Amino acid sequence: VSVMFFREGISLGSRDFFPRLGLDADEATVIASFLGQYYLERPVPSELILSHAPEDMRLLSEALGEHAGHKVELKASVRSDRARFLDMAVTNSAAALAARLASRQTLLKRFEALRDLLQLDELPQRIECFDISHTMGEATVASCVVFGIEGPEKSQYRRFNISGITGGDDYAAMHQALERRYKRIQAGEGLLPDILLIDGGLGQVRQALDVLATLGVEGVRVVGVAKGEARKAGHESLILGDSGRTLWPGPESAASHLIQSVRDEAHRFAITGHRGRREKAREASSLEEVAGVGAKRRAALLRQFGGLAGVTRAGVEELMQVNGINRELAERIYAALHG
Repeated sequence: VSVMFFREGISLGSRDFFPRLGLDADEATVIASFLGQYYLERPVPSELILSHAPEDMRLLSEALGEHAGHKVELKASVRSDRARFLDMAVTNSAAALAARLASRQTLLKRFEALRDLLQLDELPQRIECFDISHTMGEATVASCVVFGIEGPEKSQYRRFNISGITGGDDYAAMHQALERRYKRIQAGEGLLPDILLIDGGLGQVRQALDVLATLGVEGVRVVGVAKGEARKAGHESLILGDSGRTLWPGPESAASHLIQSVRDEAHRFAITGHRGRREKAREASSLEEVAGVGAKRRAALLRQFGGLAGVTRAGVEELMQVNGINRELAERIYAALHG
């Protein structure tokens, strides 16, 4: 489904969606189902131009209008500029579908290459990858990303704030994240992967093997992804947890391309989580040094001004607008944040 946005005859952009429906659903049914979901939490425009007319267009129009609080017209037979807009949307949808199919075909070939590289009996359906991120041991965060044969499954990504370990101990961090993840899966919160990728060398792989063995998890192939020469993409070595063998698929390998994509996504997801946790900790610690500012007042200040930068920009009078902060405390906060 391709959605294009127009205002006063000017295109404001477009978005493409790939709803999961039965293969027997016709275009009109897809349109009707999509509209009901898409505008559930979005503003509804006064006019919607459709490539296919839903079976009960009047009823759908009334339902959308009641939800929006204003009249909503649905049109499937249009002329002039509106017909041109509709043609553009149809062309967009065809192009998006072609690109999607090509991408899925490429991804499928990469999964097949990984199956062959690891000498698996069947095509892997699910890959999980873990990565650790911290700054000199501070605010350690572990990420877990999930890929299937259709690509990343972002709703199943997870982050773990690591605590209770020596700062900078990546082995302990990996062990804690894996243990928490697979205990939850054993409790019914997710599915076991066919392949577990670990961003790291033999030490990290051993942590994964130890956790799975302790929890009694079977059927998961563990593969470590160790950085290659000069940390160049495509030159990583793969450490097979079941045998300890090392593979070098090389930069031209389709399996290597898949592993890089999954590993890079885990790295990005871990870094984003780490930065957020680190900044939050630093915001809190700056205000913790001010006498009279406890947890509730810190939270109120950060919420009122959108973070530490906003609190720092605020004057004494503005700080006094926060519940529980009088002039004396506001002056103390201002002085602390401005040296």
